Amino acid sequence: MDRRAFLAVAGGAGAAALAGAAGFQRWQEISASVHYPGRAEGHYLRDRRTLPAPTSVIETDIVILGSGIAGLTAAWKLHREGHREALMIDGPQPYGNAAGGHFGDLAYPTGGHYLPLPSPESLHVREILYDLGIIERDPYADKPYYDERYVLHGPEERLLFNGAWQDGFIPVNGVKPDELAQHKRFFAEVERLRALRGSDGKRIFVFPTMQSSQDPAFDALDRITLKAWLDQQGYTSPTLHWYLNYCCRDDYGTRYDKVSAWAGLHYYCSRWGQAANAGNGAWLTWPGGMAPVAEAMAAKSAIRRQAGTAVSLKRRAGGVEALCFTLEGGVARTYVVKARKAICAMPLYVAARVVESIRAYGFDPKLHMPSYAPWMVANFLMRDFPAELPDAPLAWDNVVYQEPGLGYVVSTHQDIRVRPPEKTVFSAYVALSDRTPDAARKWMMAASAEQLVELASVDLKSAYGWKFAPCVERVDITLRGHAMAAPLPGFRANAGVRALREADGPIVFAHADLSGFSVFEEAAWWGYRAAQKVIA
Repeated sequence: MDRRAFLAVAGGAGAAALAGAAGFQRWQEISASVHYPGRAEGHYLRDRRTLPAPTSVIETDIVILGSGIAGLTAAWKLHREGHREALMIDGPQPYGNAAGGHFGDLAYPTGGHYLPLPSPESLHVREILYDLGIIERDPYADKPYYDERYVLHGPEERLLFNGAWQDGFIPVNGVKPDELAQHKRFFAEVERLRALRGSDGKRIFVFPTMQSSQDPAFDALDRITLKAWLDQQGYTSPTLHWYLNYCCRDDYGTRYDKVSAWAGLHYYCSRWGQAANAGNGAWLTWPGGMAPVAEAMAAKSAIRRQAGTAVSLKRRAGGVEALCFTLEGGVARTYVVKARKAICAMPLYVAARVVESIRAYGFDPKLHMPSYAPWMVANFLMRDFPAELPDAPLAWDNVVYQEPGLGYVVSTHQDIRVRPPEKTVFSAYVALSDRTPDAARKWMMAASAEQLVELASVDLKSAYGWKFAPCVERVDITLRGHAMAAPLPGFRANAGVRALREADGPIVFAHADLSGFSVFEEAAWWGYRAAQKVIA
């Protein structure tokens, strides 16, 4: 007799209490695997521990330091342009924020998990997706045709609000008419801003952000927070404020009373891609999040790859020299890479410690370093699907009206089958934005596995109560202490970051940090541009 049959036959308050107690006990026994990508290597760099002498020297024409989306795009673009003499140093975690994992045959994300349909300005993204076969036809038309296996199908999203599920993420059920009127007014303003162009003829908010209008009339939006802008515009609706705060935490890992109003509005006004075979604003997603895309880009690039992390990068006669190391069981081994040019595809807080004399490029770490938001992703292997509330079908993305959780994504949602799979993965996201980044990182370092599971399961317990725990088989938790740059007010005017964008010589820079926030479109843009520079 399986668990469902037992509960159906037993019934009654006594059986429910017994099952509840059993579920609680089962929850206490759940084992968690905890991963800290890059922590060991990062602390090695931070502490400047002595490294052993190099055991080998590798020579190449171009070295790419980092295998996240920026590095992968650079490698892909080099290959597309016929350049074959390049080497990629993976960094502490292959694919960075696009990495994923597996429970047997079930894939799951440990970082980014979706990609919006690219807008007309995101030609570089369309080029990549067409080459990978994700866009099947008309890549540069207003409405390309996408491989339907990757277009998110419904139900897409739902919100647990006042004890019941509703479609969409902005609360509507039971919300007062005056609040609903403010919702309508806000989204009408989004439509107006989406079409608005500056004096230079460019749209105000587009991907990549470097293609956005540079009209100074809109610089004021980057001098205040999104919350301050809402207050200025007379938006007082608590549900609207909650929703916009949720979106900032979801995209930037940071609350709306900290995020630049320009970045907060960009979240809504820049995403309007269309498809011939999907609705406006649809998303692309995979069971493993962005990991399958990263893997496909690596395969298409055919680049030679080497495990290791750069500890120093300096110019030398005729090119550059990178000292790299690997850690195996706490034992460091080093090697040297000599190249004509280097693409530094690593976060700026790492590049500041790796690139020799980075101040000479115009970037002063004390003045220009972005703030970084911490992030946690917990993947729950489910032996069964917990019972849902009546008339509330499980969606791909499921959010609870509370903090600090960001809800949970169902990895098998894209598996279009007659019946659901026997097992699945619920991926719970948590932005520790309820505390300062430093306090969040200290907590992550000190927290036990039990404490991490407790925080990661807050939304899931709210959704299912005791019924959730008996369905869980294992938990895999990934902690990213510096997951993403946070676009705080003034980020667009950061002179040091601007200088790194313009660097062109033996060392060029490529990372989403150059835009000020971490999304695929921005990382890919800088990788694309870096490849063009080193080829030229």
